Amino acid sequence: MRKDDCIFCKIANGEILSKTLHEDEKFRVILDLGPATRGHALILPKDHASNLYELPDDIAANVLILARNMASQMTQKLNCDGFNLVQNNGKAAGQTVNHFHMHLIPRYLSDGQNINWISSEPSAKELEEVKRQITE
Repeated sequence: MRKDDCIFCKIANGEILSKTLHEDEKFRVILDLGPATRGHALILPKDHASNLYELPDDIAANVLILARNMASQMTQKLNCDGFNLVQNNGKAAGQTVNHFHMHLIPRYLSDGQNINWISSEPSAKELEEVKRQITE
């Protein structure tokens, strides 16, 4: 189902023009207008889900297959040196549009990007507590 006030619903369903790389009955893949690197693209489901938590199982399964296929094609055609798949949920994680989408980011050795995190060093006790909290 579409959401009338969602810009990504409008793009995914062809109401707003985009630089489309792929389209099928469930998804549209477009070039990002504010790319991190050359070829940065977005996978947009045509049906609205605000984030990963709302994504139907069939779309969740198919998005990773599509991401793999697009990453393979883009790696071959763009001669990139690596690839990031990025998917943000919630403001704290960097989500700026409340429509599930996955970033396909070709990486180049000299692209100057740092799409990583700062590692911490939790104690064994802290790890055990987190494990308990999640699994109970």
